[in-house]
Amino acid sequence: MIINTPEPLALVPASPAGRAWRRFRDNKIGMVALGVVLLLALIGVVFFTLNHLGIPFPADPDATNLERKLLAPNAVNWLGTDNLGRDVLSRLLNGAHISLTVGFIAVFVSLFIGVTVGAVAGYFGKWVDNIIMRIVDAIMCFPTFFLILTAVALLGPSIINIVVVIGLVSWTGTARLVRAEFLTLRETSYVQATRALGQQAPRIIFRHILPNAAAPILVTAVLGVPDAILAEAGLSFLGFGVQPPQATWGNIIADGKTYILDAWWLILFPGLAILIAALSFYLAGDALRQAVETRSARQ
Repeated sequence: MIINTPEPLALVPASPAGRAWRRFRDNKIGMVALGVVLLLALIGVVFFTLNHLGIPFPADPDATNLERKLLAPNAVNWLGTDNLGRDVLSRLLNGAHISLTVGFIAVFVSLFIGVTVGAVAGYFGKWVDNIIMRIVDAIMCFPTFFLILTAVALLGPSIINIVVVIGLVSWTGTARLVRAEFLTLRETSYVQATRALGQQAPRIIFRHILPNAAAPILVTAVLGVPDAILAEAGLSFLGFGVQPPQATWGNIIADGKTYILDAWWLILFPGLAILIAALSFYLAGDALRQAVETRSARQ
């Protein structure tokens, strides 16, 4: 008697995104960093909402009380108070959404310019590529932070100016990366086939080439956020960033530098906030880079 046993179902191969997520998930450091990034984003959203609703939590970040100035961390003020008696914890939490907003929007502006410029240079090549890349090389000759500092000093300190200037100055690395990807992908068989079918350049760029270059662009975006956060903190520390009484991590440190010997908490806690945020984005970006690496040994 012959018993017909059902054939095992063929395993459906995972998508490239699924395989990348599995490799990212196996990276313990990357997962911890991602958790911290998501926590920071949640803090930013929550305190942005509370700030616009006028709900002071855990205290009013702008409320001064000279009788409680420069208090060390205690049961009431967990991270102490500053020289005006303002609660440092409240200012740190409310300043988080400014730093993160600047980081995300500046990276979006940078990606938009960098991807556009790099795609045009890489796809068309020849004299178009030469002209664009010489302009990129000329811009890269100048130190990025000093370009940002000069532009903000001329335009005036404001959140909008900071975001726009950081985005306009920091797109060159993205442009070079996208150009390199396009130079490789434009010679592939499927792109040659779409050209033979008579499809126009914009359709080929956005429909066929750009999606295949999305992984390294995403990695660049994640790694660009901490650079923007550090740039904003540096500008605020120097007095060219977000102006008081609006709290950001950079100007909290600037306010506390005068009291560094007497009130260490004014420097330590915002400095740790900047360090944790930047390090988390860098580690998450590095883990993402390893996950999407096409020549990974675990592919």
